[in-house]
Formats: sequence, structure tokens, C-alpha cells
Amino acid sequence: MILTTTNNIENFKIVDYLGIVTGTAYNTSYSSKGKSMSFKDMFSTSKYYKMYAEGLEALKEQAFQNLKENATKLGANAVVGIQLDVEPLANSATLLVSITGTAVKVK
Repeated sequence: MILTTTNNIENFKIVDYLGIVTGTAYNTSYSSKGKSMSFKDMFSTSKYYKMYAEGLEALKEQAFQNLKENATKLGANAVVGIQLDVEPLANSATLLVSITGTAVKVK
């Protein structure tokens, strides 16, 4: 499946617009690959940022997988105009990743 932030795809023609699709994922940003950061590690700047970055990447990947599944259900072979939003949930260490785009058929 082709995923792009642009509204068209070079060398392809959009033949059908199928609708807006989303993919979301949420979890704590302090966990990655099933491992959570220890209390002690939260005070190590390098470990904190490394775990935070890995956790965010895993959330983005899950949100993209959900986006592709939702587009496939509509019969799409591409998603154009993708926008990604990362929001912290109030009073918690949880991040919400939301990806939105337009599901299309291209030739």
C-alpha cells in the first residue's frame, strides 16, 4: 500500500476516492517492546530519551498499521494527504498517536 503526505502520487492516477481513514494507537511513552522504564532509569537522561523515542516509534508504527487495515477494508491501495498528530493525555504519561488520510484507488 502506498502511503503519502501529498495529495497525489507521481506516476499514478487516482481513480476513486473512498473516504477518510484513521489509525490510532496509545500507550505510555515510557515503554517499548513490552519493557517499561524503571523508576531509577527515569533519572538517567540518556535512558529516558532513548526509551521515550523507542516508545513513540512503536506507537507510530501501530497507528500506521491500523490506518492501512482501515484503508484495506474500504478497498484502497493507497492513502494520500496523511497527517500525523501526537498528543499527550492530560495528567498521565500516555501518548495518543492519530494518523488521518484519504483512502484512494490508484492505477
